[in-house]
Amino acid sequence: MARTSSTPSTPANGSRTDREVGLPVHGTRRVSGLRREEVADLAAMSVEHYTRLERGNASCVSDGILDAVCEALRLSPGERRYLRSLARPAGTDVPRLPDDRRSDLQAVLDSMALTPAYLVGPGGAILAWNRLAAAVFLDFGRLRPQERTVGRLVFTDPRVRRLYVDWEAKARETVGLLRTEVGRRPRDAALAREIGELREHSPVFRRFWDEQVVLEQAHATLLLASPRVSGPLRLSASALHPADHSDLVIVAYTAVPGSDSESALHRLARTVASAETP
Repeated sequence: MARTSSTPSTPANGSRTDREVGLPVHGTRRVSGLRREEVADLAAMSVEHYTRLERGNASCVSDGILDAVCEALRLSPGERRYLRSLARPAGTDVPRLPDDRRSDLQAVLDSMALTPAYLVGPGGAILAWNRLAAAVFLDFGRLRPQERTVGRLVFTDPRVRRLYVDWEAKARETVGLLRTEVGRRPRDAALAREIGELREHSPVFRRFWDEQVVLEQAHATLLLASPRVSGPLRLSASALHPADHSDLVIVAYTAVPGSDSESALHRLARTVASAETP
C-alpha cells in the first residue's frame, strides 16, 4: 500500500510482494511492495474507494471492505487489529477514569494478595497496582505519573531492562502495543510526544518502530530476574478487561501451581504483608 503524509501507513505497506499474494511476476519492479491498483483489484474494490481508505478517510468503509483488504494483503492477526484501529480510531480525548471507579479497581487489585497485578490505561499508562506487583517489578509509587508508562519504563529505566531476562522480546512487544495505541488515538498529543522522545533516546525503540512492528500476541509466559526473589520467576500473564471500560486492562501474573516460582511468590507476599503489619 502506498504511503501518505496525512495518516500512519497501514500494515504491511511495502512488505507484501506480487509473488506473496499470488500475482503473476513480470520482470523486476522499480519499487518494493504492491501498487495501489493491485491492492484494490485483490480486494475487489475500486481504486478510488481504496485510495480514500489509504488516506485515512474510512468513515464510510464497512467491515466487509476492511476484511477484504486484510485478505488481499494476507495480514497477520496483529496486523489486522492494527488496520482496524487505524480505520476506527477513538476520539481525541483520552477518557478519564472517575475516582470512585479507580477506587473500585484498586480494591480488586488489593484483593489479589498472592498475584502481582496492575491496571493499564490508554497509551500504556500504569494507573494502579497492588503491593506484590510493586515488590516483583518496581515501586511504581516512587515514580512521577508521566514516568509510569509501559513505554518509558521498558526503554528508559535500567531496572526494568535488568528485570526481563528476554528484554528484547519485551521491547518488541511494547513497540507493538504503542503502535496499536497510536492507531486508536492518532491525535493523542501526549502519546505522540512520548513516542518522539523514545525515538530520540532509544536506538532499539527507533529500529523496532521503523520496522513497523505490530502487536501479534502479548507474551503469555515471561521470565523475570526480580531483585526481591532468589532465582528466576517464571510467570504467566493474563489480561482482565473491566466490563464497563474497554480502554482499561488488568494484567495479572500467576505461576504454575506447585512450582518454585509459585513458592517464591508466596514467600514474597508474606514478606510484603509482614512489613505492613503494625
